[in-house]
Amino acid sequence: MMDTIARTGSFAAAARELGKVPSALTYSVRQLEDALDVLLFDRRSRQAQLTAAGEELLNEGRRLLAEMDAVAQRVRRVSTGWETELTIAVDDVLSRLTLLELCEAFYALRPGNDGPLPSSPTPLGGRAGQSPALGALGRDKEPGPGTRLRLRTEVLAGTWEALVSGQADLALGVPADMPAPPGIEMKPLGSMPFVFAMAPHHPLASLAEPIGDEEIVRHRAVAVADSAMRMARMTVNLLPGQDVLTVSSMQAKIEAQLRCLGCGFVPEVLVREHVRHGRLVTKLVKRQRRVGGMAYAWRSAAVPQPKKAPQGLALQWWLQQLDSPATRQALLERHSPQHSLRGCE
Repeated sequence: MMDTIARTGSFAAAARELGKVPSALTYSVRQLEDALDVLLFDRRSRQAQLTAAGEELLNEGRRLLAEMDAVAQRVRRVSTGWETELTIAVDDVLSRLTLLELCEAFYALRPGNDGPLPSSPTPLGGRAGQSPALGALGRDKEPGPGTRLRLRTEVLAGTWEALVSGQADLALGVPADMPAPPGIEMKPLGSMPFVFAMAPHHPLASLAEPIGDEEIVRHRAVAVADSAMRMARMTVNLLPGQDVLTVSSMQAKIEAQLRCLGCGFVPEVLVREHVRHGRLVTKLVKRQRRVGGMAYAWRSAAVPQPKKAPQGLALQWWLQQLDSPATRQALLERHSPQHSLRGCE
């Protein structure tokens, strides 16, 4: 009502557009002014001019109406089986590029037009925007599934803890050797080979291969902190008595090793370009080369969560994508080009 009065410039014109008599419109505005105890329109001129308070109410009213419409759309989606929110815990070493492309394809879904789920997984591996699902985005104003996605980055046991504690609905990159408790289903994601790397001017870089633990322990290691808060944290490839620089992410670990702040095992795919350009060197070690077996896990439909559908359509869609070997491989191997620091000078 206020929007029409402000746009047409008079109560009479607004009444004609709204199909009301002018007196009814005037009465409604006065009721609103009395309820708020403010003057919304300056009636001293022949045109209905909004006061500052009226402008604020109109602007906020437009925003609230838009929010109410969005809530109504979301409620309709939830009633058809789409979750209100889906939380995905992702291990720090997995491909963010692939993960965000999956998010793009998910938001581009049109459940009202195309059915609840696509018949086949969305193809990955090309440039963003090449898949048919992504191509539909923007051509149809119909909202997507209505499920809010929440992505959280975890490290080692932290990814598993997020799932079993109920903080996540789907976990990508959990250790493959984790025993799955009742109510949790798990499938293999793949393996990620690690290499022992350091900057080219690091003392270990000039030693003959393979390097033994007696030499490695004399030099600082760079380690990524396990993000678990309550579960037992995992310690991987650290030697007793070795000095350790602990960082919060694998990318920070690689940056630290580029600066000669330490050495350590890193995923081969993440340092491939650094090794090719000579910013890092890799060395064989006497201990067995680490290959990180990874899996993905989710809450079983047999154990429904309070106030949640046993297995919503959003989770089903993500599990369908993970059934594709190409998607699993992309999560492990398809990383963005890194533009990082040089080695120590």
